[in-house]
Amino acid sequence: MLKIGIIGAGRIGRVHTESIMRYVKGATVKTIADPFLGESTVEWAKGMGVENFTKNYKDVLADPEIDAVLICSSTDTHSPISLEAIAAGKHIFCEKPIDHSLEKIKEVMDALKNSNVKYQVGFNRRFDHNFMAAREAVKGGKIGELNVLKITSRDPGAPPVEYIKVSGGIFLDMTIHDFDMVRYMSGDEVEEVYAAGGVMVDPEIGKAGDIDTAVITMKLKSGALAVIDNCRRASYGYDQRLEAFGSKGQVAISNDTLSSAVISDADGVTAEKPLYFFLERYMQAYVNEINGFVEAVTQDKPVAVGVEAGLQAVLIGVAAKKSLELNRPVKLSEIKF
Repeated sequence: MLKIGIIGAGRIGRVHTESIMRYVKGATVKTIADPFLGESTVEWAKGMGVENFTKNYKDVLADPEIDAVLICSSTDTHSPISLEAIAAGKHIFCEKPIDHSLEKIKEVMDALKNSNVKYQVGFNRRFDHNFMAAREAVKGGKIGELNVLKITSRDPGAPPVEYIKVSGGIFLDMTIHDFDMVRYMSGDEVEEVYAAGGVMVDPEIGKAGDIDTAVITMKLKSGALAVIDNCRRASYGYDQRLEAFGSKGQVAISNDTLSSAVISDADGVTAEKPLYFFLERYMQAYVNEINGFVEAVTQDKPVAVGVEAGLQAVLIGVAAKKSLELNRPVKLSEIKF
């Protein structure tokens, strides 16, 4: 039985705890660490079957019985805790991004070179049933040579402005999932990025130095094009769609809904709204990615989403930020670190 320590008991830490204790075979959560650990979290976790709690994550790293850690703490702690966990010989699942700094991600990569630690990055959409089916169609040649990849990703509402201020900006917080999805779906690398954006949801987001609406176009090394559109507001729910168009056809995925029922009557034709947000939309994907991580550790297999994927998504995000600032296309080769 793989014993896991959860570092960070916020929303995503709770998701992973629930996944492991209820749905993941061959693993259990031994300890949860969070500096703000409160009675309500402890009671909830005890109900999940977790028995050990601490406010100091170093207790988790020092425990010889813990084989692996899930880093679910604030982004600014991801790379420092990663380095400590590597030194402690713990296998690591790290939520995205590894860091906002390319240099700090490189430090993690260098530390991994001299270790036997498995390191997986939390890009959960790769484990979603819809995206996996679309990827198989592209990879299997069903649509021929990929020409255009289009991704729509819109949140039902913007996060608090206080979060926006420390998020790293929309490209490193929200669009980073879509940047990873471009690489995953195409099996290709991004060569050039052009980003345009504005503040259309909340002026306070602009005052915080960020944007809330964006369109990003990318040239891939194969010559294919990719387009992402993002918005922090979608009145109808969590909008997650994709289309891959190629020389022989296309594959498209639509939003998941509570049901597929469509009502037709004298007033019109109506259907369910998309599922409200990422917890509803991607809960099974979270289970799938942790299952994959546990399997990689226990069976000594490569992880599905490694540190290089974490680096590349941030690299594209940095290029997008530079493109927005300079109002011109930016080649990834321009970003030095």
